[in-house]
Amino acid sequence: MIVRNRGGERRAERSKIMNTSLNFRQLSPSDLAALGVQDLAFVKEIVVNDETAYAVHAADGTQMALMTDRDIAFAAIRQHGLEPVSVH
Repeated sequence: MIVRNRGGERRAERSKIMNTSLNFRQLSPSDLAALGVQDLAFVKEIVVNDETAYAVHAADGTQMALMTDRDIAFAAIRQHGLEPVSVH
C-alpha cells in the first residue's frame, strides 16, 4: 500500500515494511545475489598473535584476505569492484 507523508511524498506503508523480515540463514546463493550481496565484502577487526588485524570476508563468509590496516583493507576491496562493510 502506498501512502503520502506530510510533504505529499509517496512512500510504502511503514507497518508493512516493519513486519517484513528475512531469515538470512535460509537464503540460497541466488537469493543473496538478487539482494546484491555478491557485491559486498565484510571487514572484521580481529586479533592475531596479540596484534590487531582486519579479516576480509566474502558475502558467503569465506575469508579472502587478512590485512594489518583497516584503510588498506577497504581500498583493496574497492579496487576489486566490491563495496566494503564493517562487521562489529
